[in-house]
Amino acid sequence: MPVAGALLCLTLAAGGAAWSEGEPAAAGVDPVQLRAVEEQVRSGALVKLTGLLVARNGTLIFERYFGDAGRDTLLDTRSATKTLTGYLVGAAIDRKLLSGVGARVTPYFKDRKPFASTDPRKDRLTVEDLLTMSSLLECDDWNQFSRGNEERMYLIEDWPRFFLDLPIRGFPSFATRPENSKYGRSFSYCTAGVSTLGFLLQRAVHVPLERFAEDALFRPLGIDRVQWARSPQGTVQTGGGLRLRGRDLLALAQLSLEHGQWRGARVLDRAWVATSVRPHVQIDEQTEYGYLWWLKELPWRARKVHVVYMSGNGGNKVGFIPELDVAFAITSNNYNAKGMHEQTERVLVQSILAAVRP
Repeated sequence: MPVAGALLCLTLAAGGAAWSEGEPAAAGVDPVQLRAVEEQVRSGALVKLTGLLVARNGTLIFERYFGDAGRDTLLDTRSATKTLTGYLVGAAIDRKLLSGVGARVTPYFKDRKPFASTDPRKDRLTVEDLLTMSSLLECDDWNQFSRGNEERMYLIEDWPRFFLDLPIRGFPSFATRPENSKYGRSFSYCTAGVSTLGFLLQRAVHVPLERFAEDALFRPLGIDRVQWARSPQGTVQTGGGLRLRGRDLLALAQLSLEHGQWRGARVLDRAWVATSVRPHVQIDEQTEYGYLWWLKELPWRARKVHVVYMSGNGGNKVGFIPELDVAFAITSNNYNAKGMHEQTERVLVQSILAAVRP
């Protein structure tokens, strides 16, 4: 995904997310397995990896950066930061600024009416449809021919209009209709929908969304440096491209691992976090999706464990493994490369999971 518009760098407060630090062995993690990643980067077995951070039991036990990246580098994890939009939806609901995930989308955009496609089903579009990438609008970034493909959005100044003008998608005989799907929804990866959700949020909270994010999320975590991408209309881009430091990305994963708490203080509603990380739509036989979270079972020793993660172009994965009390941030600028996500998953399985002892 290209970075659209200008970048905005904010300085919030001194410090950054504060981590207690420890040694892998003391946390029941084999340091040899983790350090093997460094040799794989040097040998070229792993390409364009920029960072690997691991925490267990709330303690940072491994932190390495590669190439030109370092602890203070603002890393571009592309669509991995879509997940933060879900955090902000939860914060807005908790503050009674948004009625809930059932809130209808089109009433927030009366100034864009009439839409190019006036199908009445469009007025039933909800916030939850956008959180789960399961709206009925014809928007699919994985299909270069889709009218809603994100590359077409970047050519248009008004992103919400681009999205809301899209027609209802069809379901030919080879496609599974929502009513026949596991959770009653059909997945279609759509950056334009998440970008539109950001516009909606800004209207709901009545302040610039970057200010709301600072108050509701970044300041409580101690995150003091962020760099947003902006839309052509000047709003922050919630469809991805937010740049953060490695430790701050890890803190955002730890926040959900701790059910919405950071260092004992409540940041997000516990029930919201629980709902966010449970499956709402099936992507394929191996992968499900929550509220902008990816959900997968991955091998650990003789069985599988549940992994919840953000994911972005380049092979970026930031997430947590509830059963093992592990949070991780694997960052990479292997953008648009074949096998980028497979490489990161190998790091997750062969280095992180393989290193964790029961």
